[in-house]
Amino acid sequence: RAAELIEDRPALAVAVAPLLSARMAIEQQIADLDRKVMKLARNNAQARQFMTAPGIGPVTALCFLATIDDPGRFKRSRSVGAYVGLTTRRYASGEIDWTGRISKCGDKMLRGYLYEAANVLLTRVAKWSALKAWGIRLAKRSGLRKAKVAVARKLAVILHRMWIEGTEFRWSSKETAMQTA
Repeated sequence: RAAELIEDRPALAVAVAPLLSARMAIEQQIADLDRKVMKLARNNAQARQFMTAPGIGPVTALCFLATIDDPGRFKRSRSVGAYVGLTTRRYASGEIDWTGRISKCGDKMLRGYLYEAANVLLTRVAKWSALKAWGIRLAKRSGLRKAKVAVARKLAVILHRMWIEGTEFRWSSKETAMQTA
């Protein structure tokens, strides 16, 4: 559209044409990098297994794989949520004892990717699961932002458990999801 608009204006074309060519080059580089990431994820069995979970794409799967590295480091899968920084921060001193926002310890990138995966699960994924039903009920009670953080934490725990057990994500019907979660 911009190229069409500058055809009749040579003075403007001098300034805009290099910007358009730079934008096209950047878009090409992004497409190449996307293809490389998809190829990496496709060639890694563990990343493919992670991508069976709703909201988890190739970038999140590879980031989780690289950040956690060895699932045996964690005695319990629940510890992964704390490692990533998706648990509540506490302050206790004398008479004061409050629970605040998330601790934000650990890998910021993985925390962001898990939060985005939770957002996709709660807002975009049409297929129902017990995890989605639980997240929707939590969102009604506490708000969507808190629900996304809680679902992101639960996704981290589920991905770790999937890695340990060597299983894929377990889907459920909408009726079952609404009853069990």
